[in-house]
Amino acid sequence: MRPPFHNAPSQICNVNGATPASGITTVPAGASVQAQWDPGAHPGPNLAYMAKVDDAKTTTITGLKWFKIAQDGLHADGSWSSPLPNGIYNFKIPSDIKAGNYLLRVETIGLHVASTYPGAQFYSSCVQINVTGGGNASPATVSFPGAYHGSDPGITLNIYYPVPKSYTFPGPAVFSG
Repeated sequence: MRPPFHNAPSQICNVNGATPASGITTVPAGASVQAQWDPGAHPGPNLAYMAKVDDAKTTTITGLKWFKIAQDGLHADGSWSSPLPNGIYNFKIPSDIKAGNYLLRVETIGLHVASTYPGAQFYSSCVQINVTGGGNASPATVSFPGAYHGSDPGITLNIYYPVPKSYTFPGPAVFSG
């Protein structure tokens, strides 16, 4: 039997996520960045994580230590962060993290069939970045797979009835740096 996706290695950076791209994008600490998803993505939250690495072109993505830098979920008007206008999710790189190479992991969780386990659908991707500037912060980290569990309220829930008034994000708190 295949493990649920939230426990699969492909949850880290998706299928073939250990295959590096040819380049590394330089991003100043504190900069605004954006990820782009299919504008027809399923309803649910968007999240962003970073993992410090010696070389952003690493092919070893298991065992990395990730810290959450952004999340957006259920809005006051009842709409979800995903799908996004034009599929664009904007967030900031923390201003006080250490300079150096990171993998930036962005994810949207489709909750349209999450009323029973294992219904949530995880769409993640990683980008190789080099952060310049910054400070000396060392945020608390989690591992993927393992940061989410099927019993997490943000993973198994019915978004249609009763319509939720709030959302509990899976994983750790956002690093506030």
